[in-house]
Amino acid sequence: MTTTVGVRVRVRAGVRARAGVCACVWVRARVRAFAVVLLALGAAAGAVLGVASDDAGSAVPEVVFWVDPESSAAQQAAEWRRTGRSADALLMDRIATRAQAEWLAGPGPRAVVEARTTAAAREGRTAVLVAYYIPHRDCGSHSGGGARSAARYREWVDEFAAGLGDRSAYVIVEPDAVAQTVAGCDRVVPEERYELLAYAVDRFKRQANTRVYLDGGNSAWHLDMSRLVEPLKESGIVRADGFALNVSNFQTDAVSSAYGSKLSATLGDKPFVIDSSRNGNGPYTGTDSWCNPPGRALGVAPTTVTGAPLIDAYLWVKRPGESDGTCRGGPSAGQWWPSYALELASNARNARK
Repeated sequence: MTTTVGVRVRVRAGVRARAGVCACVWVRARVRAFAVVLLALGAAAGAVLGVASDDAGSAVPEVVFWVDPESSAAQQAAEWRRTGRSADALLMDRIATRAQAEWLAGPGPRAVVEARTTAAAREGRTAVLVAYYIPHRDCGSHSGGGARSAARYREWVDEFAAGLGDRSAYVIVEPDAVAQTVAGCDRVVPEERYELLAYAVDRFKRQANTRVYLDGGNSAWHLDMSRLVEPLKESGIVRADGFALNVSNFQTDAVSSAYGSKLSATLGDKPFVIDSSRNGNGPYTGTDSWCNPPGRALGVAPTTVTGAPLIDAYLWVKRPGESDGTCRGGPSAGQWWPSYALELASNARNARK
């Protein structure tokens, strides 16, 4: 995997070298050849510097996401270097040097949101954040919790939005909330949940430089995606920038892309983002395939250069190395697990792209 370089370059296709008035055909030919070489060099530079080109040939700068220098992976790599585990530290750098989402899953989100977006803005980068505080979150399972009431949740959303200000951010709204409700959660009143999600979408969209993606589950959950369409619409997808797929899951980019394209067609061609943090080897086929499955690998590094018009970005929404829950000897959900992080990073050497 390559490291994204936060440099903006504009290369215009169709540049023609001017040789002046010259009757010599061979001179004009040589000038045209030189122009072609310049264009080729410019395109190569764009590829190295993380610049995409549109159909007209003008370079479109990549959105560069913010990397937390104090992430658990960064601290782990530093600790291993201090204790002589240099090879493991290098592997951990595969996580530590990549942009990962910040999950806001508790009360009082404003300070953290403001701190992350401000740090990103100082570097000319974009923060990726996850709003994860819906009442009856995860239907009381491993990641259970959330706001105590609908009123508290609206207040929480308002506070989160205030922390965003006018700084650049991508916000993923409530992973699993729609898909889990459609699957059937007896703790949730669907109409109230969809209303709260729509409130969050609309409130975040009021911030000038915030892109909002409502979570849409994953390709292995609701094979009949038609069940998701109306709930997503009731939850504000029409006013969101798009939807998110594969959060905390392991479905391949190819499978998620095909699923997302079909779902998009039912939602007015809405674009989407894919969580590629741990899908480098695809899904696990054994039992409890969703929870700390063995043999997985890091996926494609976060980028907005996707090569697909409907895919806005590949993101690392789930932080690689944070546990899914107390299965397979893991700590509680969301807790850092160094050995699992190391396995993901090590397996990335042979991960399928």
